[in-house]
Amino acid sequence: MARSFLQVAATEEVASPLRVVQIEGLVILKIIKHCKEFSPALVTGQLLGLDVGSVLEVTNCFPFPIREEDEEIEADGANYQLEMMRCLREVNVDNNTVGWYQSTLLGSFQTVELIETFMNYQENIRRCVCIIYDPSRSNQGVLALKALKLSDSFMELYRNNNFTGEKLREKNLSWVDIFEEIPIKVSNSALISAFMTELEADTPVTQCDYDRLQLSTNPYMERNLEFLIECMDDLSMEQQKFQFYYRNLSRQQGQQQAWLQKRRAENMARKTAGEDPLPEEDPANPIFKPIPEPSRLDSFLITNQISNYCNQINGVAGQSFSRLYLMKALHEN
Repeated sequence: MARSFLQVAATEEVASPLRVVQIEGLVILKIIKHCKEFSPALVTGQLLGLDVGSVLEVTNCFPFPIREEDEEIEADGANYQLEMMRCLREVNVDNNTVGWYQSTLLGSFQTVELIETFMNYQENIRRCVCIIYDPSRSNQGVLALKALKLSDSFMELYRNNNFTGEKLREKNLSWVDIFEEIPIKVSNSALISAFMTELEADTPVTQCDYDRLQLSTNPYMERNLEFLIECMDDLSMEQQKFQFYYRNLSRQQGQQQAWLQKRRAENMARKTAGEDPLPEEDPANPIFKPIPEPSRLDSFLITNQISNYCNQINGVAGQSFSRLYLMKALHEN
């Protein structure tokens, strides 16, 4: 039996998860220019393109104006986005929203605000990504660009707002399962590639190559360690919340057991006297009121951020040792 178009589309939708984000070189240059111009202030912008099978093509972007927290200014920002997309549509440029980009400082992007933005985009866009660019990391000679999306299991829990230990164990979800990093592929047209070949200088050395040989990494390492210490303090505060919760839970369970033993002894006496026993549960008693378990979302995000800082410190330290050994060999020669 022939299948309808909707059945085929539904089958393809399930069978083609997002595998790669293909970004045009001009889009990356726009993102880098926008983020570096306003650094260290954090900026954001819209990504436009096409969703083709397992590939998300990003063909254009435009920056959002920097605005303060004001309802009127936020409304102006929304009108600005709509007007920009209308103008792009009139000149026959891709105007389909596929996500957004934002800058970050030393990789400190894993926040509740980022998750809420993802959920708002997911209401209207089936698949969207966030491009994170870190200007401070790029100053070390590395293109700090990554594409992120939320995992499906995490989005299901976030919609239900249920981050208890029982639900997390049921879904087998840990702190590493919040975000999924999608590989990025840079794409250029044949004309642009040929033009860039013509522009190449005779010497292969570029400014980026000189940046990789920069020996001074102390400021970057110090900032990373400062942020890491702050995250460790935040994680310690989150652990204190859970310790307080488990102490209260243990105290409540002890009170319940004492009350239950007292009620059973009272029922034995009533049974001996020929009276009806009393119920062994009393919902009106405050000791039977369940204590709400604190959410583990904040601790998961802080742990993710700690892991990110540790990876950055590890990467920079390894590269610094390599550069120092290289300079030592050059001095000896």
